[in-house]
Amino acid sequence: MAVMNHGMNRRQLLGRSAAVLAATATANASALSQPASAPALSEPAPRRFKLGLVTYNLAKDWDLPTIIRNCTDLGLAAVELRTSHKHGVEPTMTVDQRKEVRKRFADSPVVLWGLGSTCQYHEADPAAVSRNVETTKRFAQLAHDVGARGVKVRPNGFPKGIDHERTIEQIGRALRTCGEASARLGVEIWVEAHGAETCSPANMRKIMEAADHPNVGVTWNSNYPCDLVDGSIRPGFDCLAQYVRSVHINELVNPYPYRDLFTLLRMHDYTRYTLIEAQALNGADQEDALRFIRYYIALWNALSSA
Repeated sequence: MAVMNHGMNRRQLLGRSAAVLAATATANASALSQPASAPALSEPAPRRFKLGLVTYNLAKDWDLPTIIRNCTDLGLAAVELRTSHKHGVEPTMTVDQRKEVRKRFADSPVVLWGLGSTCQYHEADPAAVSRNVETTKRFAQLAHDVGARGVKVRPNGFPKGIDHERTIEQIGRALRTCGEASARLGVEIWVEAHGAETCSPANMRKIMEAADHPNVGVTWNSNYPCDLVDGSIRPGFDCLAQYVRSVHINELVNPYPYRDLFTLLRMHDYTRYTLIEAQALNGADQEDALRFIRYYIALWNALSSA
């Protein structure tokens, strides 16, 4: 998941919404969301990717019918369901509960894109790594049963006192095991670019090379400033482009060069989803959250279109 700021009250939320609207009005200016030092990218073909939602943490208090209804009403194409939230889509679900989740999405226009687990394989304790591998397998089975395309996992930094290359190899081995198991189910494993140092595109590339499995890919996480080199995300994105299977995006009015990211996705003919992972709206009611998402959609359309 992306690094988030603390939550906000209603007045701050509405103020942020106004800022998003103001940004939308000038979104076609080439300087928007692009550091001055970053070179402009040429415009490729129109986008083929769509906008979706991560339930961490904008929709963390919505149950499943509410998620589907709100995404449908807003025109959001897909959703990644984060573990531990109110919707309760977890490996502990019964067979009948899994069938019901699958049916709810099948009867809606919303794609159940992925399941957002917190499984991680960087820890120094081998037993902890093994537990996380087994939990990932359970999430993969759940994804298969409910009709999700993939399971999101992560590193969460490097443990102290252990060589980084050794940890990268450990993560890679665990991912290969998970990739092999999930491939048999038709489910992908997406490694979120996450955690101090492990979030860097260079280290994520090493992790992918250590995993060396076609069923294991990357969730690009829009990390600021971790993704940038001299103000540009292109070197890091090009480093990982062949592995990108899913994309998380957060505050479109922050300094992250989202116009460049969307241009790069179009250049690489990315046809999947960019998923809103905005910060928690503490103190905001659901109507305020929906209002914010409507502004978000307008700015996303302006920044991502050719």
